[in-house]
Amino acid sequence: MRLYRARPGSHWYRPVTFRLAPDMSMALGLVGGAALAGTLAGVGELRPSWFALGAYAVLCGVLGTVSRPLAAPMIAGAGWLFYDGFVVHRFAELGWAGLGVEPARFALLTAAALAGSLPAALPRRRIRVTRLAPPV
Repeated sequence: MRLYRARPGSHWYRPVTFRLAPDMSMALGLVGGAALAGTLAGVGELRPSWFALGAYAVLCGVLGTVSRPLAAPMIAGAGWLFYDGFVVHRFAELGWAGLGVEPARFALLTAAALAGSLPAALPRRRIRVTRLAPPV
């Protein structure tokens, strides 16, 4: 949402927005992962496929937009727990599929969370203010 215009020049000014702390982001990731696992079970997609992994990547990206960049590994960890526990190894059993598979899944979820959180963390332009001398 663009509310202000920076002066001088024609560059837009982005006001500072509130971002969630990493621990609150992980809590939302756990709740969102559980809700997504229930939704995938309801539509019949609770099986290891590109659709389920993509849904968890989208969830991580959405949670990344409201979180700080430091929370990206925590959001990805929460998403990976539910994806691995309920989608890949059913009945809340965590398993290790191999050194080439699990880190790649975790990296995908972390990249999705970072892609959502990094644009809001870019440095903002400073507004230049000219100070007028007080009247004598």
